[in-house]
Amino acid sequence: MEKFNESLSFDRRMWREDVEGSVGYARALARARVITNDERDALIDGLGEVGKEWERGAFAAKAGDEDIHTANERRLTELIGDVAGKLHTGRSRNDQVATDTRMWLRGELLRIRAHLRTLIEIAVDRAEREVDVVMPGFTHLQSAQTVRWSHWLLSHAAAWQRDDQRLGDMIKRVNVMPLGSGALAGNPFGIDRQLLAKDLGFDGVCPNSMDAVSDRDYIAEASFWASMTATHLSRWSEDLIVYCSQQFGMVKCSDAYSTGSSLMPQKKNPDALELLRGKSGTQIGSLMAVLATIKGTPTTYNKDLQEVWHAMYYTVDNMSDSLQIAAGCLATLKIYPDAMERGLCAEMLATDLAEYLVRKGVPFRETHHISGAAVKLSEDRGVPLSSLTVDDLKPLCAAFDADVAEVWSYEKSAESRDTEGGTSRRSVLEQCAKLRAYLAAN
Repeated sequence: MEKFNESLSFDRRMWREDVEGSVGYARALARARVITNDERDALIDGLGEVGKEWERGAFAAKAGDEDIHTANERRLTELIGDVAGKLHTGRSRNDQVATDTRMWLRGELLRIRAHLRTLIEIAVDRAEREVDVVMPGFTHLQSAQTVRWSHWLLSHAAAWQRDDQRLGDMIKRVNVMPLGSGALAGNPFGIDRQLLAKDLGFDGVCPNSMDAVSDRDYIAEASFWASMTATHLSRWSEDLIVYCSQQFGMVKCSDAYSTGSSLMPQKKNPDALELLRGKSGTQIGSLMAVLATIKGTPTTYNKDLQEVWHAMYYTVDNMSDSLQIAAGCLATLKIYPDAMERGLCAEMLATDLAEYLVRKGVPFRETHHISGAAVKLSEDRGVPLSSLTVDDLKPLCAAFDADVAEVWSYEKSAESRDTEGGTSRRSVLEQCAKLRAYLAAN
């Protein structure tokens, strides 16, 4: 039962937050005159020694150390004597663990957000540098229209920006303090929770003590955020896995982010991208585990809730690693503009052909059918769409003229999409500028 019940094997990661939270609580007890200033100082000095032991890896767990809280209090008692017993006055492990995890998660999410922003910055840097490279754009994995490589990069950066916005918004909800809620009913010793929250770096306090000790929304929300972000990384990875296949050959992962085959010497496998794609599945599974654990727990604290810490630690570790790997992979990725250009075909300009007629005054619904007839004509003749002459096209529509030859330019096709958010050079650079401004302002 001791083995089944203990959590020190994993919640020891929060030793720093447990010490810092206890230091803050000792000060709050002194302000409320529950303990003397001398007792406060003894507690703070003792907690400092406990922290130093953890820092240098010298803390020795003992039998009966059920979790990080009991372990630290036991060691504090060994160091300063019975006065250590006053630290827990009015405090429960219920509000203590909720406080520790919020403090720990707050710091980790800020670090993860920095990794996410680095990834966005790399995408923007490359988009600006490589803005003149054009490539095929796909729908249903079929060649569709001409786009810029940088536009493709920014399509994923736009999703990552939403991930960053969600993360920034979520951190505000993580950063509220449960401490002072006691086991469930509140603190009976007049603790100034607002001042304690300020001491511990919280933006405010949880408004209801019963909710505070049983609320694990912040873990579920962090797991959802991670699942959504991992899903975006997975889609980005899938694109690149396709693009770096021999059939496409448009990009290549650096040796640091790929491996060879154990059997086939010619292979260079995009392992980093495949692992990112795979880890999105386990991240989504982690979210399901959190929700399934929480859904059946009655108000207030129940030991089931201990299980969600596994998901919290996995989420932090997985997303920290994944975002750094994604950033490294993107920063070192090699592109092959010639292969991207070879992937373009005249049939991808069929929509441009229809738009040419629109500019001549023909309704789009008609031009769509006319362009389709031109595609069929080229297929029947076994020639590229661009090889059809004005004389070939005139029977389809009298509006065709010699200037139709200008349609057969991939660069011009991309440049024609010059609205906000489009794939023209100006628009792509505008998107880069907007992303840079967002990163600077948030």
